[in-house]
Amino acid sequence: MLQDKRILLILTGGIAAYKGLDLIRRLRERGASVTPVLTRAAEQFVTPLSVSALAGEKVYRDLFDLTDEAEMGHIQLSRSADLVLVAPATADIMAKMAQGRADDLASTLLLATDTPVMIAPAMNVRMWDHRATQRNFAQLRSDGVAVVGPNDGDMACGEFGPGRMSEPLEIVAAVETHFGPKPLAGKHVLITSGPTHEPIDPVRYIANRSSGAQGTAIATALLALGAEVTFVTGPADVPPPARAHVVRVETAHQMHEAVLAALPAHAAVFAAAVADWRVDGASASKLKKQAGTLPTLHFAENPDILAHVAQMQDGRPELVIGFAAETDDVVANATAKRARKGCDWIVANDVSPETGIMGGSENAVTLISAAGAEPWPRASKAAVAFKLAQRIADTLT
Repeated sequence: MLQDKRILLILTGGIAAYKGLDLIRRLRERGASVTPVLTRAAEQFVTPLSVSALAGEKVYRDLFDLTDEAEMGHIQLSRSADLVLVAPATADIMAKMAQGRADDLASTLLLATDTPVMIAPAMNVRMWDHRATQRNFAQLRSDGVAVVGPNDGDMACGEFGPGRMSEPLEIVAAVETHFGPKPLAGKHVLITSGPTHEPIDPVRYIANRSSGAQGTAIATALLALGAEVTFVTGPADVPPPARAHVVRVETAHQMHEAVLAALPAHAAVFAAAVADWRVDGASASKLKKQAGTLPTLHFAENPDILAHVAQMQDGRPELVIGFAAETDDVVANATAKRARKGCDWIVANDVSPETGIMGGSENAVTLISAAGAEPWPRASKAAVAFKLAQRIADTLT
């Protein structure tokens, strides 16, 4: 599958750089050519000689190599490959990519390229969990950067958790998937994501803690499989994927209208955390605080978007998937919700505060279908999205 594919491999300065040597060997075994780029920090972990020997190619290290730069060599390097692969991708290179910096050869190549980019993150668990890294990661996903990993595991520093670079064969499998057939080509998938904001008055609203990260991850995974994606999103923290058709909304009513306008679709994934209620007759002016009294709010029920689409007689998508965020009796409540709404699948998760899932970088879900409940192991939201996207592709093709 990788025969004659040209991979520009950027190795950055993490302890996982040693895996890059095996990664080069595995890629070449499958027929790919590998052009290696080493950052100065990467040279602290692997030598240019060992990398060059395994790749059978010159190692590129310096942005200001006069021989190459006489013909703008960094531009040629950035565009002559079929894929730019960054493995390991440290927190530093991810930050440079997200911010559009170009202060060394690796970051300049990444900014100048018009070639697809894939990263394999690798760093300490605290660095991975840091808000800045997660913000950069979300930006890269929305920019269309493909991601493999990271995995949970023991760290060189002695800690345990997410941040361990995927193994070379896992990365090779992701590269093969990138170049493989697109099973969802020609399929239209509708996705809702993020929270809704239901106004109380012009400055206050009712909402929830949904970040929109899982919805964005699902859209990104489906796009990678060739789907045309309409992405209807509330005011989420995580930016939407760049290659989707994005429809921005605020309220549940607006989301309902946008969903109906986006049909027909082959599949619909309702990952948004839609408010069940809205304030009936929201104030047109800011409510003023009055000593000794509290405002009285009257609530009305919002449209049930999932049930409406799942129970449509005409134009119903072939596959309708809902989400169930529960804090107790997760499987029982999600199973009942599936029957009540009439959808094909429910993706259920426990969003109790102690799980850290609501607004976090990981998810642990159970897929509820006519076949029963299938628990999936806790993983990054990107990994959960990829697994769900593959399952959707298997069903629609």
